[in-house]
Amino acid sequence: MAATEVTAADKAAGAQPAAKLTLLTLTMMVVGSMVGAGVFSLPRRFAEETGVAGALIAWVIAGTGMLMLAFVFQTLAVRKPELDSGVYAYAKAGFGEYPGFFAAFGYWASACVGNVTYWVLIMSTIGAIWPALGDGDTVLAVALSSIALWLFFFLIRRGVKEAAAINRIVTVAKVVPILIFVVLAVFYLDPQVFADNFGGAADAGSLFHQVRETMLATVFVFLGVEGASVYSRHARRRKDVGRATLLGFLSVFAVFASVTIVSYGIMPMHEIAALRQPSMAGVLDHAVGTWGKTFVSVGLIVSVLGAYLAWTLMAAEVLFVAAKDDDMPRFLRRSTAADVPISALVLTTILVQVVLIVTYFSDDAFNFALDLTGALTLIPFLLAAGYALKLAVTKESYGTADPGRSRDLTIGALATVYTAFLLYAAGMKLVLVSFIIYAPATVLFVMARREQGRRLFSPGELIILAVSIVGALVGLVALAAGWITL
Repeated sequence: MAATEVTAADKAAGAQPAAKLTLLTLTMMVVGSMVGAGVFSLPRRFAEETGVAGALIAWVIAGTGMLMLAFVFQTLAVRKPELDSGVYAYAKAGFGEYPGFFAAFGYWASACVGNVTYWVLIMSTIGAIWPALGDGDTVLAVALSSIALWLFFFLIRRGVKEAAAINRIVTVAKVVPILIFVVLAVFYLDPQVFADNFGGAADAGSLFHQVRETMLATVFVFLGVEGASVYSRHARRRKDVGRATLLGFLSVFAVFASVTIVSYGIMPMHEIAALRQPSMAGVLDHAVGTWGKTFVSVGLIVSVLGAYLAWTLMAAEVLFVAAKDDDMPRFLRRSTAADVPISALVLTTILVQVVLIVTYFSDDAFNFALDLTGALTLIPFLLAAGYALKLAVTKESYGTADPGRSRDLTIGALATVYTAFLLYAAGMKLVLVSFIIYAPATVLFVMARREQGRRLFSPGELIILAVSIVGALVGLVALAAGWITL
C-alpha cells in the first residue's frame, strides 16, 4: 500500500492539492454525518425514559444548546480562519497542546466507536429476517461487517472528491424515507394514544430526571454538527463553513424532533420502549403494516452507510491535521497524491475493526456504544465552546467597539454551560469509561514530543495527566468490582 506525504515538492511534481468543496457539498457532509443510526433509534430511546412532555422539553434544551454550538463553530470559522480541523484546532489554540491532543483523540475515538454502532445496527436490521445475524453481534454478523468495513476503506482511499460526491448522493437518498415516515406517522396519529403518552410512565421519576436521561441520546444524534468545520481546509470559501453548519443543523433538528414526537401518537410508550432496534421500523410497522417496516429498514441501511462514509472521512482528517501540527506522531502525516490521509485512515479502520470484534462479547453493545460515543465527544465540544467564550472575554480578534462581541459572549457562555450540563447528564459511569480510553492515548502524545526532542510535559500538563490516570484507575477498579458494567 504505497503512500507518500504530500509536500510542496510533491505538489510541484504533480501531486493534487487539497480538494475544494462547495457550500452544498459541505452542507451535505453535515447532514450526512448527523443523519445516521441515531435517528432510527430515537422512538425507543425516548420512550424508555420519558413521555411527550419530557421529550418536548428535552428537544427544546438540546436544540437551543446545539444551536449555540453551531453558532460557536460559525463564529470561530470567521474569527479564526487560519485554524483547520475545527474541534481539535480550537481546543489547542484556546487551552494548550495537551488539551488539544485530548480533543483530537477524543473526537477521533468517538467517531470510531460511533462507526461500530452503524455496522451493529445494519446487521440487527437484516437479522429480523436472517436470524443468524441476531442483534448484530453474532460471529457471522461481525464477519460480514468486517468485510464491508474494509471495502469502505478502499473506497475512501480513492480520494476525497470521490467520497464526498458519493456522500452527497447518499444524503439525499436517506433523508427521503425519514421524511416519508414523519408524514405517514402524522396521518395515522391517534390523538388518544398521544394524550395517554403525554406525561410519561408513572414510575419514570421527576420530569427533570426524565429530561436528563434523554439528553445523551440527543448528543449522539447531533454529532456531526461540526462536520463542516472539521473539513474546513477543503472549503472553497471560508465563510461557507459557518453557513453549512447552520443550514445542516436546522434541517436535521426539525427532522429529529418530528420523528420522536409523532411516534408517541402511534403506540403506547411502553410498547415503543419494547421494540427491537431500529425502533422507527417497528413504529411504522404498527401503523401501516409490514411494508412500512421494510421501507424504514432499507432507508436505515442507506442512511447508515452514508453516515459511516462521512464519519470515517472526518475521523481520519482530525488525526492527519493533528499530526501535521506535531500533536500526533509523524507517521500519521502520510497522505496519498489524491489527498487522502492514508495512515490516519488505516488507524481509524483498525480501531473500528477492534471495537467491532469486542461487540461480540458485549451484552448491550449498541446502546452502550451510542452513549459512549456521545460522552467521548463532550470534552472536545466543551473545549471548543470554552475557546469561543475565551475569545469574547479577552476581546482577541475583536475590535474595540465590535458590536458582535456581546452576541458571541452570550453564545459562548450558553454553549459552555450546555456541554457542561451534558457531562453531568452522562453520569459517572460513562465519564470513568471515557478516562479509561483517554489516559492510554497519552502514549501518542509522548511519541510526538520525543520525535521533536521536546520536554514531555509541562507542570500544567502533568496535572491533566494525573487527573486522567486517576480517573482511568478508578474506572478500572469500578469495572473489576462490578460497581459499573458495560
